[in-house]
Amino acid sequence: MASAAGRQIDVCNGDADGLCAVLQWRLQWPAPAVLVTGLKRDIALLNRVQAGPGDEVLVCDVSLQRNRAALLRLLAAGARVRYFDHHAPPDVPDHPNLETHIDLDSQTCTSLLMDRHLGGAHRAWALVGAYGDNLTGVADALAAQTGMNTGDSDRLRMLGEAINYNAYGEEESDVFMAPARLYETLVSYRDPLELLQHESIAQQLDALRRDDLRRAANLPPHWQNGRASAILLPDAGWSRRVIGCLANELARAEPEKAHAVLKATRGDAYVVSVRAPLSAAGGARELCHRFGGAGRAGAAGIDRLPAQDLDRFLEAFGAARWGAASGDAGMDQGIRRP
Repeated sequence: MASAAGRQIDVCNGDADGLCAVLQWRLQWPAPAVLVTGLKRDIALLNRVQAGPGDEVLVCDVSLQRNRAALLRLLAAGARVRYFDHHAPPDVPDHPNLETHIDLDSQTCTSLLMDRHLGGAHRAWALVGAYGDNLTGVADALAAQTGMNTGDSDRLRMLGEAINYNAYGEEESDVFMAPARLYETLVSYRDPLELLQHESIAQQLDALRRDDLRRAANLPPHWQNGRASAILLPDAGWSRRVIGCLANELARAEPEKAHAVLKATRGDAYVVSVRAPLSAAGGARELCHRFGGAGRAGAAGIDRLPAQDLDRFLEAFGAARWGAASGDAGMDQGIRRP
């Protein structure tokens, strides 16, 4: 799969799903590759990529909607691009150098799309990505189907949640380790269970994650009704790290409710993380889109919600209709261009 003459460039979100998707590909097709990644909300990553004829660009877990112009630029320059993602795209470009694997089903993630594409060749790493993306039930079922015991699957869940936690922050100084550096450790192991035996990074991240969650547990809901609940976090290093995993924890604790975690930020605004009820995993993307955000059917966010719009957001959040809507689910398009 490697290009004989050109460069290999891997582009991915710095969370568990993005890193584990690229990792599976590189374990299957080893090659020196430049990794372009960043923190969770670093989405417009293709803007950082320069590529041309002979170069191959792998893109994983990065919204095509936010990267379409940069993608078209790379294709026009002669680069070949493979795109794996589970976020809602605009019209997918029709180009002979573009191959896409996009599935909008709320019960899948990019690591699972890569697992499907590679025929389960690196299933354990796919499970790490799925656990990190809060697809616990899906990952548990797949682990059992694979014959994995619950002790090992619990360890993979801890690793996935730790990697995902490490992606949240406004600056790299907020997180324990830059996602690109963390990837260098992860990709050294074909089996994540071996990594857990020989490296302490997962245990360190898990301890930090649990400490941050304990701080958040002391905060009462800012707003709630029988169907939804919202928490406001202060602007602090711990809250910048914990916002995503707190939303996931709340969703698992009360799967019949929708959850929003809002963090105060500079400029009199909020960063927002929304989770649709796990029992009706749809509608989060549509809600956040109304306020300039994006994401997936079950989990979405808003990068900047002006404080003056807080009440309007909470009103819309409380009245939202959750569950699969048209366009929430979709099969892997698998668009291949030779």
